[in-house]
Amino acid sequence: MLLIAVGWISVLLIGGGIALDQTLTSLITRNFDEQLEYMLTAMIASAEVDPDGEVYFNRPLGDQRFLEPNSGLYWQISGQGHDDFPSRSLWDRTLTSNPDRNFVEPVIEDSDQFDGEKLRVIKRSVILPGSNTLWEFQVAASRGEIDAQIRRIRAILFWSFLVLGFGLVGMAGLQTYYGLGPLRRVRQAIARMREGTASRVTDPLPLEVQPLVMELNALLEHSERQAEEARTHAGNLAHALKTPLTVVMNAATAKADDLADTVIREAAVMRRQVDHHLARARAVGRRAVGLSRAPVWESVEAVERAVVRLYPKVRFDKDGNRQAEVSIERQDLDEILGNLIENAAKYGGGSVFITVDAVPTDPAFCEIWVEDDGLGIPEEARTRIFDRGVRLDTGKPGTGLGLAIVRDVAEIYGGSVELRESEDLGGLLAVLRLPRPASTSAR
Repeated sequence: MLLIAVGWISVLLIGGGIALDQTLTSLITRNFDEQLEYMLTAMIASAEVDPDGEVYFNRPLGDQRFLEPNSGLYWQISGQGHDDFPSRSLWDRTLTSNPDRNFVEPVIEDSDQFDGEKLRVIKRSVILPGSNTLWEFQVAASRGEIDAQIRRIRAILFWSFLVLGFGLVGMAGLQTYYGLGPLRRVRQAIARMREGTASRVTDPLPLEVQPLVMELNALLEHSERQAEEARTHAGNLAHALKTPLTVVMNAATAKADDLADTVIREAAVMRRQVDHHLARARAVGRRAVGLSRAPVWESVEAVERAVVRLYPKVRFDKDGNRQAEVSIERQDLDEILGNLIENAAKYGGGSVFITVDAVPTDPAFCEIWVEDDGLGIPEEARTRIFDRGVRLDTGKPGTGLGLAIVRDVAEIYGGSVELRESEDLGGLLAVLRLPRPASTSAR
C-alpha cells in the first residue's frame, strides 16, 4: 500500500509540477513579450521620415535603458538603401536585419547573435508616411531577466513540491500504519490463541474489521465443533467396539465351544459400527471441502434402479421438480435416499411413492417425501427408531443403522429427517429436508 501510494504521489507531483512549470513559464514569457510589443508600437508611433528620406523619432522613447550602452534593451530601424538607425544602448553592435522580408505582423524569436547574451527579439515591417521604403523595426531585450525569473519559479516549485511529496508520503505511511493497526491486533490475538491464552478474538476493533473477526471466530467455533464431534464419535466407536471385543475375549479365554460362531457374530456387529462411523466421517470430510450441488431427481432414479433389483415386486412411483438441487455431495445423497427408499420397499406393502421438492415450509430447503403403504410406525416410536441398532421389525434382515445414518448425514449438511403418517398410502412418510445451494431459490 505504501509503495503504491509513493508511486502515485510521485507521478502526480511530477506531472503537476511539469504542467505548472510550463504554465508559469508561458505566463512570464508572454508578459515579457507584451512589454516588447508595447515598446515596438511606441517606436512605430514616434517614427517619421525627414526630407532626406531618413527615419527619425519625433519624440524620445521613455525607457532610459535605450540610452545606456549594453543595458540589455535595444532597438534598431533598418531600411533597404539606408543606414541602420540603432539605439545608443547598442553602442558598437548591430542587430541582424533582413529588410527584404515583409513582417506584416510582429514576429518574436530568440536570438544568439550577441556573444554571452541571449536576446528576445520582436520585429515588424512598416512603410512610413512620405516614404516608399519598407522599414524593419526591431526591439531586443536580454533574456537574462526572464531566465532569472524562470529559474526562481522553478526553484520554488521544486522545493515546494519536494516538501509536499515528503509530507504526503509521510501521511500515507502514517495512514497505512494506523489503518492496518487493527490487523496487527488480530494477528496478536491469533498468536495468543496459538499460545493457549485465549480462545476467541475479543478485542474491540473498527467496524471495517468486525466482519473478518466474526468470520474468524465462526471458523474457530466450527473447528472446535468438528473436533468435539470427532472426539465424541471416536468415543462412541470405542464404546461400541468395547462390548463385542469383551465377548470375544471372554469366549477365547474360556475356550468356549462356540468360539467361532461368537467371533463371527461379534465381528459382524463391530463391522456395522465401523461402517456407520466411517459413513459419517466421510460426510463430514466432504462437507468441509466446499459447496456441493447434487441433482435430486437423478439420484432418485439411480437409487430406484438399484432397489428394483432387490424388490422386483414393489411398484415405485415418483413425481415433483426434476430440476431440484440440494447442497450435498451426490454420494451422500445416494446413500441416505437409498436407505429411505429401501426401507420403504422392505417394510411397505408393495407400493412406494417418492415426491421431489414437495410443498416446503422453508424455501431454503428442499423436501423429499418417501411414502409406503405398510403398517407404519407408532408415533411414540418414531424418535427412538433413529437410534443406532434399534429395529422394530426383527423378522427381516437389517442392521438397525440405516435411519441413524440418514439422520446423521442429513444433520451434517444442515438438514433433517422426520417420520410421519402417509395420508395417501396410509403407511410411513419419511420427510427428508436438505438445504438448497445458495444460488438456487424455491421453485
